[in-house]
Amino acid sequence: MNEVRFRIAISASEFQQYYQGAVDTIIITTAEGKSVQLPVGALLKFVDHSGIRGSFRVLYDNNNKLLRVERLSS
Repeated sequence: MNEVRFRIAISASEFQQYYQGAVDTIIITTAEGKSVQLPVGALLKFVDHSGIRGSFRVLYDNNNKLLRVERLSS
């Protein structure tokens, strides 16, 4: 199993374009400086009234298929 860690801070108004379907993927930069593309749907459960903020871990299988996203801290 592979994993990447990243921090993200997107305001509610910025995230609205993702939520409305204008954009269906989000590109994040990991703690190691690697760019990773995620489907917006993988982050929706972490969005609140202020947007999405915090540290996260993304787990992939050996074929780089997304398994899950976990919040590490707010």
